[in-house]
Amino acid sequence: MLKIRPATPADATPVTAIAQAAFELYIPRIGRPPFPMTVDYAAAIDSGKVWVADDRSTVIGFVLLEDQPDALLLDVIAVSPTAQGTGVGSALLAFVDTEAHSRGHHQITLYTNVAMTENLTYYPHHGYTETHREAFHGFERVHFTKLTAR
Repeated sequence: MLKIRPATPADATPVTAIAQAAFELYIPRIGRPPFPMTVDYAAAIDSGKVWVADDRSTVIGFVLLEDQPDALLLDVIAVSPTAQGTGVGSALLAFVDTEAHSRGHHQITLYTNVAMTENLTYYPHHGYTETHREAFHGFERVHFTKLTAR
């Protein structure tokens, strides 16, 4: 049974491993490791920013969330390649919706790399709208937003 819970320090290793495994396929497309592969997840967990999808005591996905003045930023979402396509990502996105609402945010923002073409259709399928594109430190980002239920 899938449970989404706050990450604990013991989750740092599996969270980091999931980020590495989930994003490594993008290295040839981008030419370098994408941002989620460079995050210090132990520090993010210590700061209370990471929630994990736990299936029978095994971490199979996670989100990293950042409160912004006008929105909740979905900074990273990743699912273990062995669990992709099973609804874990959708469950995590639903959790983010609920979390944004509970924190008083009326919108969720996120960005993805333009080379992560799968995401350009995945996020709109889950209610996100592309707002703009930008170059940022050598990455080509596509920004999305979603209004939360009020």
